[in-house]
Amino acid sequence: MITLNRLGHTDEPFLLNPDLIVTIESTPDTVISLATTAKIVVAETPEQVATAVRAYRVDMMSEALAGGRPQRKPGSRATRREESARLSAVDDHGS
Repeated sequence: MITLNRLGHTDEPFLLNPDLIVTIESTPDTVISLATTAKIVVAETPEQVATAVRAYRVDMMSEALAGGRPQRKPGSRATRREESARLSAVDDHGS
């Protein structure tokens, strides 16, 4: 997610999934068109939005290439699901 500010609300930042961005226009305010057909007017320039998207994607790719996985809290659903899959694999192999 990238952090942006709606125009006129710079004290109330919001997070946006950059994968939803279709276009960024300067008309003269920065208007972000989303895949959902929604449009958001933000205080940042198109260049600042593009830089934030680029930094987000670099972080995601760096983590993926490093073999990193997001840390999960013990007892979360994903952890229980992974544990169940691990136990199932052990049972299948007779160990």
